[in-house]
Amino acid sequence: MITVLLADDHPVVRGGLRALLGSIDGLRVVGEAANGREAVRQAVTHHPDVLVMDIQMPDVDGIAATRQIARDAPGVAVLMLTMYHDDDAVFAAMRAGARGYLLKGAEQDEIVRAIRAVAAGEAIFGPGVAQRVLGFFSAPLPAEVPFPELTGRERDVLDLIAGGRPNGEIGRRLGISAKTVANHISSIFGKLQVADRAEAIIRARDAGLGLQGERPPGPGRTST
Repeated sequence: MITVLLADDHPVVRGGLRALLGSIDGLRVVGEAANGREAVRQAVTHHPDVLVMDIQMPDVDGIAATRQIARDAPGVAVLMLTMYHDDDAVFAAMRAGARGYLLKGAEQDEIVRAIRAVAAGEAIFGPGVAQRVLGFFSAPLPAEVPFPELTGRERDVLDLIAGGRPNGEIGRRLGISAKTVANHISSIFGKLQVADRAEAIIRARDAGLGLQGERPPGPGRTST
């Protein structure tokens, strides 16, 4: 027997789910909640096998409730049943600990199958949601940004330093004063924990900076 808790702020939705699940052998509804706070309380009290949860609910939303249940009642499998299908909602639910995600409007057989699946420890997503999840994981990873501790402007300055550009030229290229360039360089040295320009150039080139359009300083050119 799979025990189920229903959490949705619409009584009609809860009533429809209770009627559906009550007609299925092997499923038993053990409680209902109209908000996220009550869902957490009943999950901790009843320890159902599955909690069918809406996202948008008063007091505490379904995402926050799922996160708390994952911490306080980790044996409860949360199945999201919601109208929200945007990427933010889907991945926020997954990060919170939901094991399944269905859209309202799913066929009754699909809901029952999803409840049985998450109760058995599987992860399950409705067809439209599954396409989003697969698309996310099959997309190429974004290129790693070198030196994430630097600001974008500091990274621009470091790139030009690594390309052999003196301070005056850096300032002209970026449209900033020589004093601002010097301030950026001082900040770069501190963040990268390097002692001087030469060490900064080595670090930058190892990370792939300064390799486009490199031009070393000419004779007599200073690079302070």
